Amino acid sequence: MSETYKNFETQSVRVQTEKTQFLEHSVPLYLTSGFVFEDSEEMRASFAEEKERNLYSRFSNPNTTEFVDKMCHLEGAEAGYAFATGMAAVFSTFAALLNSGDHIVSARSVFGSTHSLFTKYFPKWNIETSYFSVNEVEKAEALIKPNTKILYAESPTNPGVDVLDLELLSSIAKKHGLLLIVDNCFATPYLQNPIKLGADLVIHSATKLIDGQGRVLGGVTVGKKELIREIYLFSRNTGPSLSPFNAWVLSKSLETLAVRVDRHCENALKLAEYLEKHPKVNWVKYPFLVSHPQYEVAKKQMKLGGNIVAFEVKGGVEGGRTFFDNIKMCSLSANLGDTRTIVTHPASTTHSKLAVEDKLAVGITDGMVRCSVGLEAVEDVIKDIEQALGSL
Repeated sequence: MSETYKNFETQSVRVQTEKTQFLEHSVPLYLTSGFVFEDSEEMRASFAEEKERNLYSRFSNPNTTEFVDKMCHLEGAEAGYAFATGMAAVFSTFAALLNSGDHIVSARSVFGSTHSLFTKYFPKWNIETSYFSVNEVEKAEALIKPNTKILYAESPTNPGVDVLDLELLSSIAKKHGLLLIVDNCFATPYLQNPIKLGADLVIHSATKLIDGQGRVLGGVTVGKKELIREIYLFSRNTGPSLSPFNAWVLSKSLETLAVRVDRHCENALKLAEYLEKHPKVNWVKYPFLVSHPQYEVAKKQMKLGGNIVAFEVKGGVEGGRTFFDNIKMCSLSANLGDTRTIVTHPASTTHSKLAVEDKLAVGITDGMVRCSVGLEAVEDVIKDIEQALGSL
C-alpha cells in the first residue's frame, strides 16, 4: 500500500494497491472469487494466518483492501472491513460485538432500518436498546445499565439533520467503559472525523456521498484494530462482504470526494438560506444555519454543513403531496448523496415503518421534506423547488 500523505485530498487519490508487473496507472479490477497457492505449505500457512495474503474474496480482495485502507487513512482509523451495504455494516458491527443480555444506549433519531434492528430483531436475541433525545445528549448517561455495552449515534442524523456533541458522548462512553460507535454517513470523513473526537468505531453507508453518483451499494466500518478483528471474523463466516467491483468503484469515487462535497455543501447552504425566507415553509434545518439548534456544535466538529437540508412545507400531508407532485427537475427517490438533487418524504418512505409517536419524537412530520442537494447549478435547484412551493 502507498505511503501515508498528510493532506486529505492527496490521501484519497494516492493511497493505492501495489502496481502489478504491467505498471498500470489506474488500479485494475480483481474479479476473482479465489486465489491460488504455490504449494501445500503456503496454503497451510496462509489459512493459519501465519502469512498475510488474499485467500478468498469473501475474506479479502485487492480492491476491497484498497477501499478499506483509504477509508482508514481518511478517518484516522487503525483497521476496517467493507460490506455489501451500509445496513450490512450496521448489523454486522453490532452482531459481532454484542452478546445475549447486552444493552445499547442510542440516540433516538436513527435511520429507519437501524431502528428496526433495535426494536424488532435484537430483542429476539435478548438485546435491549434505550433511547435518548438528540436535544438532551447529556441524559444518555442516565440510561446506562450494568449490562450496557455500546453507546451509538448518527451525526448529523437521518432525516432531521440534528447534530450530536460527539466529544460529550465520548466522555460518557469512556467514563462507563462503553464502546462509542458513530454513523458518519451524512458527514463523510471529509467533513468530520469521529475517531478524533473519541469514537471507537465509525460506520458509513458508502452508497451515499462516498459513491456520490447513485451507482453502487456498499458499507464500511473502521476503528480500533481489536474491534475490527471481531467484526472481520464474524463477517468472513456470515458473508456480508463487499464485491470487488463495487469496491473498485467506491475507491475511485473517493478520489473526488473532497471536491464534490465542497460543492454539495455550498449548494445546500444557499438552498437552506433561501428556504428560511420562504412563506410556504414552516421551518428549515441545516447544520450551518445559525438558526439550527446545534449550530455551535456543528461548527465545532464539522468542516462544512453537509448536503442534506430538512424543511417542512405548509399544509401537512396534502401540502407535502402537492409539493412532491409538482417537482419537475429534482428526483423523487429514497436515496441521497447523489450528483442529482433528490427530495424525499421520510414519513411515507425511509421512515414509514416507525410508529406515529416515534416519527414525531425525531421531528418527522407529515409535511417534512428531506432534500439531498446535488451538484447542479444551485439556481436551477432553487427554481424547481420554488415552483413546487408555489403550487401550495
